Amino acid sequence: MKFKYQARNKEGEMQAGVVDAANRDSAVNILSSHELFILKLEAAEKPHWYDRLSGYFSGVKRNDMVIFTRQLATLLEARLSLNRALSTLEEQTQNPTLKEAVFRISQDVDSGLAFSQALERQGEIFSPFLVSLVRSAEVTGNLDQVAKFIADFTEREATLVSKARSAMIYPMIVIALFLLVGGLMVAVVFPQIGPIFENSGVEMPLLSRVMIGSGTFLSQWWFLFLIGFVILGVMIADYIRTPEGKAFTDDLKVRMPLVRKVFLPVTITRFANAAAMLSKGGVPVAQAMEIVGETVDNVLYRDLLHEVSQDVRQGMALSDAIAKHPDYFPALVPQMLAVGETTGQLDEILLRISNFYGREADSVVNNLVELIQPVLMIGIGLMVGLLFASILMPLYKLTAAF
Repeated sequence: MKFKYQARNKEGEMQAGVVDAANRDSAVNILSSHELFILKLEAAEKPHWYDRLSGYFSGVKRNDMVIFTRQLATLLEARLSLNRALSTLEEQTQNPTLKEAVFRISQDVDSGLAFSQALERQGEIFSPFLVSLVRSAEVTGNLDQVAKFIADFTEREATLVSKARSAMIYPMIVIALFLLVGGLMVAVVFPQIGPIFENSGVEMPLLSRVMIGSGTFLSQWWFLFLIGFVILGVMIADYIRTPEGKAFTDDLKVRMPLVRKVFLPVTITRFANAAAMLSKGGVPVAQAMEIVGETVDNVLYRDLLHEVSQDVRQGMALSDAIAKHPDYFPALVPQMLAVGETTGQLDEILLRISNFYGREADSVVNNLVELIQPVLMIGIGLMVGLLFASILMPLYKLTAAF
């Protein structure tokens, strides 16, 4: 995707041109890496519908990043030079998007750019959190150790997200299968038995009339229903990808009681993990909060942590700034942070917070999986009972009439 820009360089000279990038954020990173102050940035052409459709199926998955970071850490621990390690990774990487990104990073490093700058130019793949850790490692000279930290962090992230999703996938599959079977019964079976009751002159209960009427409608207009369902699904998926849609879904994660039980401990764990690693890397607290906001992958937490960062810059303690948001951070978090600030062991306290809420996330997910099964069985049993009752009640009246 191409973006038109107007910018000034560090000498104050005006520059204008076109930059090729995956998205707007990536274009900003590329221009910033060339020490340009952006005045105007806009898309040179509107993305086509098929470009958006391809975006659903392309990209770098979390498991690809786990493999990449672990291989990078292993190669650097083996004392390979960064250039050699990147060349090796480019050969071994299977994901085409990541493979192209590694190739560009390798080219940038060979041309003299720092590793952190090369990663920043691929901002659509590599997060600000990772870039900041690499930048701090370049200053301290312990890139191999930081690469190991990043690999461990990425694996923990993948495990947390996988557990959270596993708690939600099972009920979604069961509900989807029930809706499919129920829809087939309503659309195929009910329209065939409707004429029997009409010819018998037996008055059907309201539930039966609703079911048979719905089945008749679906059997005649199923293709319109299917087209509408597909269009609605595409519209919802497209809306979720917009900033407004992402903010809406992120708000639901915080407000829905059942989802919140899984989402909150997972988010606190990710927050504490990232903050601890940045703190160990020597990143200032205020800057660390802004970077963590980008890694938590939630618009509400991103804005909230930006506000926390501003409060810290104005002299407020991190624990006090976090305590201002009790709906998003349990009371235990600011209390433990206050202990870390008092003892000067903030990074250690953050790791303890991460471990505590990590165990809580595991416990919640395991309990939900065990609780969801009987709840689903009861709910689906009631729905199946309604389906059969809509058939059995008129059958009982029909046999009673004779």
